[in-house]
Amino acid sequence: MITVPLSALEVAMVQAGAGAADTLRDTTEFARRLEDLGYLRLWYAEHHHSPAIGAFPPVVLTAHAAALTSSIRLGSGGVLAPNHAPIMLAEQFGTLSALHAGRIDLGIGRGPGTFDDSTARALRRGAGPTTDDEYRDDVSSTLRLLVDEVALSPLPEPWLLSSSAAGAALAAELGLPIAFAHHIRPDNTLAALDHYRERFSPSRWCARPRVLICVETVCAETDEEAARLAGPMDVVKAGLLKGRGDIPFPTPEEAAAHSFTAEEARVLTRFRAHQAHGSPETVAKHLTDLTGADELMLVTPVYALADRLRSYELVKRHVMEEHRADGRRS
Repeated sequence: MITVPLSALEVAMVQAGAGAADTLRDTTEFARRLEDLGYLRLWYAEHHHSPAIGAFPPVVLTAHAAALTSSIRLGSGGVLAPNHAPIMLAEQFGTLSALHAGRIDLGIGRGPGTFDDSTARALRRGAGPTTDDEYRDDVSSTLRLLVDEVALSPLPEPWLLSSSAAGAALAAELGLPIAFAHHIRPDNTLAALDHYRERFSPSRWCARPRVLICVETVCAETDEEAARLAGPMDVVKAGLLKGRGDIPFPTPEEAAAHSFTAEEARVLTRFRAHQAHGSPETVAKHLTDLTGADELMLVTPVYALADRLRSYELVKRHVMEEHRADGRRS
């Protein structure tokens, strides 16, 4: 039985046959229902120039959801430091936190948020990929500016997003809670988190190592139905394996008719083995294997909002013990 808090990551998948406005309507309903279900926090991811994922700024979605809810924590999972000036991140999230006291998180990541090189360059005004030192300086500057320049109260809760040992090392050095992208690079999880815990330095932001693990979770009444619902994202992932970020998010029926190569099928099967797909009983087993975390964040990229909400409802009702979502701080 899962006893740690559960949270959610919103990646705002744009359904085939629908538009961005439909996706935004769904994100609004999703936030309201997640709060009703008692999830601790809801984060929004930053993506650009993808037909499958909406290019909706996390700060805008956070502000919108915060105005329509009253208790669930909200924030970025994450905003991508290379694409934003530190002063802007500090001002935006400092203001949100002052407006919605005790409910705003600032999750910071490194990636460009796109698979298109021209879009990545446009986001950085022609600059190349950020270096390790530049990324460290951006994160440190954002945190310093929150305190010294913006100086609003209360401050947002900062997190560092990571999918590698390098990101884990930076989170440990800066004394930040870490949100690890197990849903992207599950092979890196154990070693990176061991490194984080061993090297952690307490800070004003966090007194002890604090670990959130994000896991892809598709829960349905049966394993077979969960596999059907996960099919559309498998098609998108197969495109990414070929270096293509231009694959639309198909319907489950379209996904069922898709032909995968033997290599794609092998990689997808191996990936699913590290995630939580299936009936409540199957999902419970997979999530229990990750209970070394202080918190689990579920990302559920399925086609229909009703199926996505049903997955979160099944997990809450059948997989975990009731755990008071109290927004605790270290």
